[in-house]
Amino acid sequence: MRRQRHDMIAETRAKLIAAARQAFGTVGYAEASMDDFTAGAGLTRGALYHHFGDKKGLLQAVIEEIDAEMTARLNRVSAAAPSRWEGFVEECVAYIQMALEPEIQRIMFRDGPAVLGDISQWPSNNGCIAALSESLRQLRTEGAIVDIDEEVAARLINGASSHAALWIANSDKPEETSQRAVDGFRALLEGLRVDNSRGPVDVMGGREQSAQQEHETP
Repeated sequence: MRRQRHDMIAETRAKLIAAARQAFGTVGYAEASMDDFTAGAGLTRGALYHHFGDKKGLLQAVIEEIDAEMTARLNRVSAAAPSRWEGFVEECVAYIQMALEPEIQRIMFRDGPAVLGDISQWPSNNGCIAALSESLRQLRTEGAIVDIDEEVAARLINGASSHAALWIANSDKPEETSQRAVDGFRALLEGLRVDNSRGPVDVMGGREQSAQQEHETP
């Protein structure tokens, strides 16, 4: 009996999230009617209030679902890369490029921040920073990047990628903006990488002392 109740609750939540996601992704949060998407799910406003509190709570649930899907996609991108460094770069770039996708653009990077506030303060952001920190730690251990505080680098990369996605989502020319953002982001990340042919590159793009001495040698 308890199992049946659990399944019914999960089914109701899933129906409401699916209906809201469709509405938020097409007409936007402001224009989406609670009556329309509750009726579309064959439910009532009472069910929405019971499970999510209000329309804002439902948006939060939709964002959590999309965020989980984005994370799974990004994990597949990094796993398919030929090296850990390339996987890290391509994962970061893929996140930025997702801001071109209509549903993600509208819900995650336009309506989400407008309704729920600064994206850097969302609960999911801590998980993103933790994952970035771990990836950077592994890269540093392998000697693929310079010796840098992983948390600091993770927070800077997270902030830059989020800002880039927001810029794209709100741009009059999103395709052009995306290309500029990706090119710039790749250049920034390159500053972390160790150039094995010349020695480590510091975070400002200069060379380590050994490289400087080599250049000064007659």
